[in-house]
Amino acid sequence: MKKLNSLFHKRIGMPENEKITFKKLGDVLEKTAQNIPFENLNIIEKKTCDITKDNLINKILERNGGGLCYELNPLFYFYLKENGFNAFLISGVVYNHTAQEYIKLGRTHVSILINHEDQTYLIDTGFGSNLPLKPVPLSGEIISSNNGEFRIKKVNNELGDYVLEMKLKNKDTEWKIGYVFDSSKPITDAANLNEIQTIIKEHPDSSFNKNPLITRLTNKGNITLTNTTFTQWADGIVSKKTIDEVKFKELAKQHFGM
Repeated sequence: MKKLNSLFHKRIGMPENEKITFKKLGDVLEKTAQNIPFENLNIIEKKTCDITKDNLINKILERNGGGLCYELNPLFYFYLKENGFNAFLISGVVYNHTAQEYIKLGRTHVSILINHEDQTYLIDTGFGSNLPLKPVPLSGEIISSNNGEFRIKKVNNELGDYVLEMKLKNKDTEWKIGYVFDSSKPITDAANLNEIQTIIKEHPDSSFNKNPLITRLTNKGNITLTNTTFTQWADGIVSKKTIDEVKFKELAKQHFGM
């Protein structure tokens, strides 16, 4: 426990021995979102490895990498478990707003549910720049954070029984769907995570196996780096620059420590 906790707290800038309570999760989630990037470089560079606790600790905490949902949320799940939370992993299907439908890759989004004082909450550290930054109750209550407003809606859908909806700060004026998930089907085997990684890595319709992507939240918004552009959102103002491969490497190191 000490190794994971101390490494995790060091990575996100928290005191090594600070005790984590439910009330402090919002602070932990915000620091995680600002310090651990959502990125797909291992897929692009064909350097993926099996999803295990030790491998995640090595990649994200010891080598200061980031990851996609099936890496970031399992790591945070292990962190929650070691801090005494009743947590479990679930899978969901992301909504494609351009096509106005759920993506065809199936249940490839991994997130976390926790039970606390007779209520269940969704936690997500692996949804790009769409992170709630606080536990979101399945009761439907609207949660506000520095990243916007979030709520969970009960649905009767063949893909799941709940939907995460969001209104991102300075971006959305209407509620939009994030993803649908099934609260009754927890992920209990690491093999499921490795299957998800394989789909994301190999499927022709995957959006993460074509071009590099690195993004994280900031105090004022978020920053996103691809091999052709660097985009900054700050207090609702967006700036976008065209870059080349040399600049990509410079910016990856400067803004993401990679």
